[in-house]
Amino acid sequence: MGSLSERAAEEFVAARAFAPGLPGFVGITVDLLVEPGFAHLGRRSLRHGFLDIRSPRVMTVSGPPSPGIEMALRRMSDDLAASARIAEQHGLNVLRQIPTSTDHRLDAAGQNPSGARPDGQEQAPWSVTAGIRVGLEAGLDGGGPLGLPRRWALAHTLAPVLAAAFANSPLRHDRPTGWRSVRQAARRTLPVHPGGGDPRGAWTAYAMGATGSGGSSPRQTLHDVGRIAIADLERHLAGLRPPVAARGHLELDVADSQPGDGWRVVAAVTSILLDDPRAATEAAEATAHLAGESALWERAARDALTDPVLAAAARDCFLAAYAGLARQGVSRELRDAVADFTERYVYRGRCPADDILDQATARP
Repeated sequence: MGSLSERAAEEFVAARAFAPGLPGFVGITVDLLVEPGFAHLGRRSLRHGFLDIRSPRVMTVSGPPSPGIEMALRRMSDDLAASARIAEQHGLNVLRQIPTSTDHRLDAAGQNPSGARPDGQEQAPWSVTAGIRVGLEAGLDGGGPLGLPRRWALAHTLAPVLAAAFANSPLRHDRPTGWRSVRQAARRTLPVHPGGGDPRGAWTAYAMGATGSGGSSPRQTLHDVGRIAIADLERHLAGLRPPVAARGHLELDVADSQPGDGWRVVAAVTSILLDDPRAATEAAEATAHLAGESALWERAARDALTDPVLAAAARDCFLAAYAGLARQGVSRELRDAVADFTERYVYRGRCPADDILDQATARP
């Protein structure tokens, strides 16, 4: 496919970062933890999306872009049911409740998942992580709450708040790790602010400097050999897993797997806070100051909503999300699910990981 100089590689990345579009379409990807481990089953087409294997214990169900959150939820529900049937056919059990232990490997001080790097990428088989990703339209070129620059900035200030609210991976071998989200602990050194007011430039700078699976960044490869193969650059971009990614659309990868149907709350809250103009404005006001907070990703992963700054932002954001869902006329069932999560966790300064920690502490 040819190779690129450094300038051409930067133009390649920037050109593919965003396809401007009016917000409204929603895509959802849900990781499913299964037991026992299994061999690669290959990619399977489902009714709406597809099923793929990310690691021996994680199946990934990816739904198509759908017009509105409720259509996206219905399609994902169909595909999750089909995926469970496929798993059953192969003698696998899809875990509806997050297990009380995770397979993350921490360093001697319990400070870092050794299978994941601070740039957000994961290295199988050293870690088993499962999460929920939400894909949204990039937004429109230009200003306003639905403009790409504002959506890009909001996604970054909102991301640690959602990560704290949906933290749910606190244990290893049934013992607390010191983190409420081992998955997000790998991102503890990330800054909140995306850098600059140009989303394409910010994404290009990140992507070119991020270390890939081979241990080198595109920038380093270009420094060493002068050119980079297009195929290698495409693989590098596909493998990047930051909290907020540019994949033509916006992808937010900030939530741990949730028990039961909790993935629905993740998708609903994330999408409405970016796609509803009033909710987006309120979320921006609630989180703008977080760009100046120190060690926020570390605090989100370790302390979650026991951190008073994150807790205050989360309360404002979830209130804005509920109001936005009501304005959009979504079902009472979905609004009630968001309200129940808000009451059970957000208003009490808790997250799902705290339930697991309570159980772990209660066991003899």
